[in-house]
Amino acid sequence: MSNVFSFTGTVGRDAEVRYAPSGLAVLTVTVANNIGFGDKEKTLWIRVTLFGKRAEGQLQNYLKKGQQVFVSGELSQSEYQAKDGTTKTSLELTANIIDLIGKRNEASQPQQNYQSSGVREQAPVRQDDNRDNFDAPYDDDIPF
Repeated sequence: MSNVFSFTGTVGRDAEVRYAPSGLAVLTVTVANNIGFGDKEKTLWIRVTLFGKRAEGQLQNYLKKGQQVFVSGELSQSEYQAKDGTTKTSLELTANIIDLIGKRNEASQPQQNYQSSGVREQAPVRQDDNRDNFDAPYDDDIPF
């Protein structure tokens, strides 16, 4: 039996990369997943971990608070003692896939102003003897 859990959610805290004593890179990020609706809506916080070479790459620079992500991997649940002595549970996912989807929260993104000069540039048209002119109008009399 396979344990695969896939979901979409929002990054709750910027990703961190640490290295194990063996030199293995470990990327961790916390992702919020909303379930239910209306008065019954809840937020599940899932700690997502990615190991190895994929954790060493540039992904850490894109997993910032507010970024929407798709995550898939093996889900586990662990228990721990809180500071007040109560037993709490946490959801942890060892990721196989982390994909960025959508945009980051607009409030967390710097504004970018693009100015248009009003001049449109066109790609140059390549003139080859062996190619047809693709700018020609379609011929509706073609039998296929």
